Amino acid sequence: MEIKVSVKQLGRKHPVLSEHILDITHQENTISLENLLQRIVEQQVEAFNSKSFELEDKDITKTPQENYLNILTDTGKSGFGSIYNEKKADPEKAKVNVLQAYEDGLFAVFYNDEQLESLTQTIDLSLKYPFTFIRLTFLAGSYW
Repeated sequence: MEIKVSVKQLGRKHPVLSEHILDITHQENTISLENLLQRIVEQQVEAFNSKSFELEDKDITKTPQENYLNILTDTGKSGFGSIYNEKKADPEKAKVNVLQAYEDGLFAVFYNDEQLESLTQTIDLSLKYPFTFIRLTFLAGSYW
């Protein structure tokens, strides 16, 4: 089943990842938030693990496309598609991590501008609303 996802960070004008379509392995029209997060993690881990690793003796310059600079300035992250860590991601650890991160309040999930409050909350996927993931950051400061 295809779902629309966008990723945002508080304080940013533009989304980190604007509307992106993910194909998850789920056939029913309803799903719990916990199950949805696990399906998204499965899809993302599979996509990461299928990328090829580059083992090169010399550094080859990869020229970015023209529109790449705008993306870099919006996200604050530069990369040229190379993966230097040869370790494959463990899907089971990733599933545990995403649930723990949600419970710890590291990100919030919205479905059609309505925040999903609980991992057991049921979502009606037949409505085809986009999901928005907002990465939450802690404020730095002191009590003094």
